[in-house]
Amino acid sequence: MKRDDLQSALDRDDSTSARAALAELRAGSDFELFRTQTVSAHELWDIWSHRHQVMLDTGVTPRPGMAEAVDRLHAAGSARIYLATITGSHRRFIVFLTEDLTRSIACT
Repeated sequence: MKRDDLQSALDRDDSTSARAALAELRAGSDFELFRTQTVSAHELWDIWSHRHQVMLDTGVTPRPGMAEAVDRLHAAGSARIYLATITGSHRRFIVFLTEDLTRSIACT
């Protein structure tokens, strides 16, 4: 995946976290696509909704955009998802991408 492709996918996502991730990417931050396999959005929802609930239950402040990402993963159902990371100067982002890599499903 090229930087421009990831920027284009994030540009289609209007969430606050995606905007912040896109700004970091445009500023030259490193990124990595984990393209070895896809995983269903439902499986990711299972994992991330549990993490989110544990944070809330234990008083830990969830990452910005996490609640919205959990909702979007749930809405994506059984769609196949790729994961990418963007390591910014102040924050690390996780981007959930459609199987064709053209759109961001969610970003946290």
